[in-house]
Amino acid sequence: MDNQGLKASSDIWVFAEQKNKRLAGVVYELLAPGRRLSDKLGGSLASVLIGYDVSDLAEELLACGVDVVYKVDAPPLAHYNSWLYPRILEKLVKENPPNSLLIGATYAGMSLAPALAARLGVGCSAHCVNLDVDDHGNLLQYVPGFGGSLMAIIISPYSRPQIATIKQGVFTKTESKPGIKKGMIREVAFEFTGPIPVKVLEIKQEKHAGMPLEKAKVVVAGGAGVGSKEGWAKIEELAALMGGAVGATRPAVDEGWAKESQMIGQSGKTVRPELYIGVGISGDIQHTVGIQDAQKIVAINNNPKAPIFKMADYGIVGDYKEIVPLLIEAIAQEKN
Repeated sequence: MDNQGLKASSDIWVFAEQKNKRLAGVVYELLAPGRRLSDKLGGSLASVLIGYDVSDLAEELLACGVDVVYKVDAPPLAHYNSWLYPRILEKLVKENPPNSLLIGATYAGMSLAPALAARLGVGCSAHCVNLDVDDHGNLLQYVPGFGGSLMAIIISPYSRPQIATIKQGVFTKTESKPGIKKGMIREVAFEFTGPIPVKVLEIKQEKHAGMPLEKAKVVVAGGAGVGSKEGWAKIEELAALMGGAVGATRPAVDEGWAKESQMIGQSGKTVRPELYIGVGISGDIQHTVGIQDAQKIVAINNNPKAPIFKMADYGIVGDYKEIVPLLIEAIAQEKN
């Protein structure tokens, strides 16, 4: 398979996004499918690490079982740069085209992946929830489609590399094992000497209150059926009482009841809590792909035919305005 004269190898590359000299959590998650796919293809697992003073991160990637780390280390690369990063990756890919490149669906990754794909003239599938390869080396990219009514499998049979973005929480993390057999680090020279039109002028860190969704053992999520900001306050009260985090569907975010960072699903976050409680959520696949690994799922909905009941361990049919206050009262009494 080739594209514009590029002859692809059987290697799988993972973009090792870093911030403040720490690897993004999704990087550890992408290494597992990266290894599985590269072994299936008979190739190597490589990571591309771009940043400044990131030698320790390169060693960390090797300790996670990566065969090759392409390290580009220079002061202008300390923070993600939407002009530099795609150009650096483009050069690396053209020198040694991999079969596929996996990128986390973070804010940086969602900027980088389509920009790189456009520069290379190849395809890019966003927000994949599973990955595999077929007998022809095509990356099978699983993406919910057609309004959530089915799972689409996307392939790019005529171009390489195949580029896919994957949300955090889809795959389990690869643990670092410093004592394992190490691969190699390949130093890549930073060769941009002219003016760089895009520069990072200032960084503002937003502080999030409450328990992060990805770490919460209990998640209470609300959907369009909550109906109002007043109703949403009850969702937040229940989550706080249970020491959990508040999640949301896209309609709840669009209504302004919840923040974008609280959205669960295909275009939001993936969670794996011990207990998930869905309130007023119908259960479209765009949301349920983000909760399918929850240990216990409780659904509260006044529509007995709501799709979410099909995957729920416990279903309560009724008006949440009556049910949630009763739950709050019972939990409060239990705590006292």
